[in-house]
Amino acid sequence: MHRHRDRQQEQDGSRQPGQDGSQQRRVIRVLVVAQILGGVGAGATLSLGALLAAETSGSSAWSGMAATMATLGAAAAAVPLATLAQRRGRRISLATGSLISCCGALLAITAASLSLFPLLLVALVLLGAGAATGLQARFAATDLATQSTRGRSLAVVVWSTTIGAVLGPNLFEPGQVVAGVLGIPPLSGGFVFTAAAQVAAAIVYSLGLRPDPLLTALRHQAADRPAEDAAPGKQRGLAILARNPGARFAVVTIAVSHAAMVSVMAMTPVHLHDHGAGLSVIGLTISLHVAGMYALSPVFGWIADRVGTTQGILCGQVLLLVALLTAWRGSESEAGVTASLILLGFGWSACIVSASALLAGAVDVSERAPVQGSSDLVMNLAGALGGALAGPALVLLGYSGLGAIAAVPVAVVLAWTLTRLSAARTKDPLLA
Repeated sequence: MHRHRDRQQEQDGSRQPGQDGSQQRRVIRVLVVAQILGGVGAGATLSLGALLAAETSGSSAWSGMAATMATLGAAAAAVPLATLAQRRGRRISLATGSLISCCGALLAITAASLSLFPLLLVALVLLGAGAATGLQARFAATDLATQSTRGRSLAVVVWSTTIGAVLGPNLFEPGQVVAGVLGIPPLSGGFVFTAAAQVAAAIVYSLGLRPDPLLTALRHQAADRPAEDAAPGKQRGLAILARNPGARFAVVTIAVSHAAMVSVMAMTPVHLHDHGAGLSVIGLTISLHVAGMYALSPVFGWIADRVGTTQGILCGQVLLLVALLTAWRGSESEAGVTASLILLGFGWSACIVSASALLAGAVDVSERAPVQGSSDLVMNLAGALGGALAGPALVLLGYSGLGAIAAVPVAVVLAWTLTRLSAARTKDPLLA
C-alpha cells in the first residue's frame, strides 16, 4: 500500500523535498491570513451591495444585481488570473486579484456618492475579482502539498474564509460611523473596510508567498523530469479538460454542486418570507447554511486524503441529494427548510473540497493553473445560471419543485461517481 502511494506521488509530481515541507506550512499560514482579509470584502459585497444597488437605482427590484454582477465578475477574472499565475506565479496573481477588488470597492463608494447605478454595476464586477482570488487561493494550497495532505491543505484555506465571511456582513454600523467621518453615503462606509482589507491581503500575498509555491513546484517538476520526457505544451484549460477524464469529472462535480447550492439557497429567504417567517428566522437559517459550507471542511479534507477524493465526492453528493429531497418534502416546515439548508452546506463543502483536491492531482503541475482557472469559470457561470433559473422555478413550481429539479443533475453526478468507483475497483482495488 505504501509503495503504491509513493508511486502515485511520483507520478503526479507531489513528492517534495524536506525543505518544501516547511515552505508548504508557511504558504498555508499566509493563505489563511489573506483569506480572512479577503472574506471581509466578500461578505460586505453580498450584504451591502444589494442595499446599495436598491438605493442608487431607486428600486429594490435591482437589488439582486449585486450578487449577479459580482458572480459574473468572478467568472470573468478566473481565467486571466490563472493565466497570470502560470506566467508569473501565485504571488503576483493573487495580489493582483485583491488589488482589482480594492479598486471595485473604491469605485462602489464613488458610485454611491454620485448616485450612479451603472457605475455601481461596474464596481461590483471588479469586486467579483476578490471572489475569484479566494477560489484560486485554495488551489495555491495544493501546489507543494503531497498527495496524502492535499485535501486537508485545501480544506484549511477554505475553512478560513468563514471568519471574514462572518465579519463582513456585520460591518454595517461601523461603516456608517466611518462614512460620517469621511462624508460619504452611509451605505458605502462598509466598502472602506473592504478596500483596506483587500490592500492588506495583497500585501500579505506579495510578502508572504516568497518563494512562490507554483513556480517552486514547476521547478521541481522540471528538475525531476527525465530529459527525454518533455513537459506538455501550453494548452488552454478547456482543451486539457477535453482529454482528461478525471479532471473533467472533478470540474462537472464542482459546477453541478455549486449550481444546486446557489439555486436553493438564493430562494430560501424569499420562500420563508412568503410563508410568514420573521427576519430572525431567515437570518438564522442562512447563518447555519454558511456555517455548514465551511465549518466541516477540514473533516472533508481528511476524508479526501485518508479515504479518497472520489469517496469524498460520493459523500458530498449523497448529502446534497438528501438536502434537496428534504427541501422537496419539507418545504412547508421551517425546521425542514433549515435542515435542508444545513445539509446543503455540508454537501457543497464535501464536494468542493474533494473535487478540487482531485482536480489538483489529476493534471500535470504545468497544467494546473489553466485547468483550475477554467474550473472556477465554469463554477461561477453554473452558479449564476442556477441563481437566474431559480426565481422562475420558484414561481412556477414552488420551493418543493425547485428542490426536486435541483436534485436531478445531482443524481446524475452521483451515478457517475458510483460508476467511477466501480470501474476503479475492477481495474485496481488500491485506486478505489
